[in-house]
Amino acid sequence: QVQLVESGGGLVQPGGSLRLSCAASGSIFSVNDMGWYRQAPGKERELVAQITNGGQTKYLVSVNGRFTISRDNAKNTVYLQMNSLKPEDTAVYYCNADIKPIRDLPPVNYWGQGTQVTVSS
Repeated sequence: QVQLVESGGGLVQPGGSLRLSCAASGSIFSVNDMGWYRQAPGKERELVAQITNGGQTKYLVSVNGRFTISRDNAKNTVYLQMNSLKPEDTAVYYCNADIKPIRDLPPVNYWGQGTQVTVSS
């Protein structure tokens, strides 16, 4: 079984920073793309940032220049550094990853349980 465990959410004032972490554990042969999604109340889940196992990244336009995604392949962990946070960044943030549990099987998409980020004064 593969699990994605997130940490680092919380309450922060506008302009503040938070760093989210997501560690993949269990039966893992390789990890492909990893990313962060978010879902605010009454809105659809959206992709915030994504990173390939080679380090290529892409971002939601509204977070570009404020958020930075990175990964530690040795630890099967992805991070999201969030700076200059705004109230509209408030949402539940979900980790996502394509993981091959076994070499000869195709990758499977996994989700974390979500972590709340609240930006408010």
